[in-house]
Amino acid sequence: METTVKWMDGAMFVGESGSGHSVVMDGPPDLGGRNLGPRPMEMLLLGTGGCAMYDVMSMLQKSRQDVRDCRVEMQAERADAVPAVFTKLNMHFVVSGAGLKESHVKRAVELSAEKYCSASIMLGAAGVEMSHSYEVVDSEAG
Repeated sequence: METTVKWMDGAMFVGESGSGHSVVMDGPPDLGGRNLGPRPMEMLLLGTGGCAMYDVMSMLQKSRQDVRDCRVEMQAERADAVPAVFTKLNMHFVVSGAGLKESHVKRAVELSAEKYCSASIMLGAAGVEMSHSYEVVDSEAG
């Protein structure tokens, strides 16, 4: 896997993935940025959420769950000192659908956390206190 990050100006950078997709990252004005994109540490959280969501949705689809909506709400804490690494991260999955089996959602979240999500497992191995939770919202079939 390869990526390139190029400095544009101030605190703005453009990252390009090996698959050819680009994303702008920028800092706040008080640190020389213009607030035109997410912060690099926010990108790390977004990538972790995307990695875990991919796992959870893949497992729910394979178990033929009628998922209508799914999101992961992430709350992270960072150290007060430099480097301001993540110290805690909670990933809360909200899964909506018709006739969803809670046991399937629970198992998908557990397997992502313990076995499949490379990003969250890597953060946990680096000392981030990881926690995972979920809720199932029943929506009418239709």
